Amino acid sequence: MAEITLNALAHTYSDNPSKPEDYAIREMSHVWEQGGAFALLGPSGCGKSTLLNIISGLLEPSDGEVLFDGKRVNELKPEERNIAQVFQFPVVYDTMTVFDNLAFPLRNIGIPEYKVKSKVHEVAEILELSDQLKRKAKGLSADQKQKVSMGRGLVRDDVSAILFDEPLTVIDPQLKWKLRRKLKQIHEQFNITMVYVTHDQLEASTFADKIAVMYNGQIVQFGTPRELFENPAHTFVGYFIGSPGMNFFEADLEEGLTFGNHQIAVSDAMLARLKAMNVNKVTVGIRPEFVHVWDGKSDDAFAVEVDFVEDLGTYKILSFLFNGQAMKARLSEDQVIPSGQVYVSFPEQWTKIYVDEYLVERPQATSATEQEVSHAN
Repeated sequence: MAEITLNALAHTYSDNPSKPEDYAIREMSHVWEQGGAFALLGPSGCGKSTLLNIISGLLEPSDGEVLFDGKRVNELKPEERNIAQVFQFPVVYDTMTVFDNLAFPLRNIGIPEYKVKSKVHEVAEILELSDQLKRKAKGLSADQKQKVSMGRGLVRDDVSAILFDEPLTVIDPQLKWKLRRKLKQIHEQFNITMVYVTHDQLEASTFADKIAVMYNGQIVQFGTPRELFENPAHTFVGYFIGSPGMNFFEADLEEGLTFGNHQIAVSDAMLARLKAMNVNKVTVGIRPEFVHVWDGKSDDAFAVEVDFVEDLGTYKILSFLFNGQAMKARLSEDQVIPSGQVYVSFPEQWTKIYVDEYLVERPQATSATEQEVSHAN
């Protein structure tokens, strides 16, 4: 196991980089704690695989350092870093049996055969491959081959970390949940540092204790699945996490916060903070789950026009127009389906304010009354 530190790390494929957009990985400092289960989440082209290949040693960074337990490893080859990497497509030796595939990393470093046999059977049992050990790998299904590929990283006791690069892409959707759960069990049993790259938020949330969300070569937020959902630190996190993603609209900052003729509820402390930032416009975000849809007219709510309703079985998605802006709200299964005009409100607790795409944190309560209100929320 190892603590992996990225110190002022950056990488570019350009010979003469002159602007941030020239970097596949923009300068970052980050720590993957020893024994943690982490996910690196983001869309195609955001730099996930580049970052993973830098950690494993397949790629040398343009700037900065990679440290394993405080030791610089930039110049070390992949095999010298004791890293196991599982790729998108299973990498197995088709002409070998499953047993020999699993045994290969141990035999390669001179482990006695009796220890090889013991370790292979232990890992095969965990991965439910015991009845396949005598089979040639070429006869296995795609998910079984990926299990073998994972197993080769687990048989060695000296592995610093296991890196997974979208390992379930080629797996049948019905088996993905089972393999994700198996990976979680393996992590809990072996306590190995694991970094899992994916573009699928469900995969990231079910595997990882903490998720690093990447966007344009940067980690824009690192936190638990709940933190990413409830308190997105960047507009991209709000958009990318959740289904559907966060609602956003541009609001004007004058005496208060307004959207067209509508006054958006924010605290005096937040207004003071925004004015101190010397901005005229901000981005307001709220998740569909937190939009309050009223049964009737309410003084604290906005009248909006219903666009359409999607019935997804256990819940419904209401699409509506708020001052001409398309937005969504999530309705419970038994909630009455509205039509025509409906009233919605945005609870201040769940209304997020962004400037230049980054979250403006809510000011801490200072008075006893504010503390009581904050605690009640």
